Amino acid sequence: MGFIEEALMQKWQITFADDHGDQSVELFDCEQKPSTEEAAQMIRAKLLPVAAELDLNDLEGRTNEPTVKSLKTQNSIQILSITPAA
Repeated sequence: MGFIEEALMQKWQITFADDHGDQSVELFDCEQKPSTEEAAQMIRAKLLPVAAELDLNDLEGRTNEPTVKSLKTQNSIQILSITPAA
C-alpha cells in the first residue's frame, strides 16, 4: 500500500493596519510566501467576505495589485508585512 505525501504548508503572518491605524495580524497557510496582492486577497476574503465576491475588473489589467489598491482606497487597510509565522 502507498500513501500520499502532503506538502507541509507554511504559516505566514500578514500584518496590516486598519482604518484607525491599529495593527492586526492574521495567519494564513501557503506553500510559499504570498505576494502583496495575494496577501491583500486573503485579508479581503477574511475581513470583507462580501467585498471579496465583487468583480474588480475595472482595476484588473489597468493597475498593478488591484486588490491592494482597493483595500487601501475603499477600506483604509494597508498591508505592512508578510513574514513566516514563528
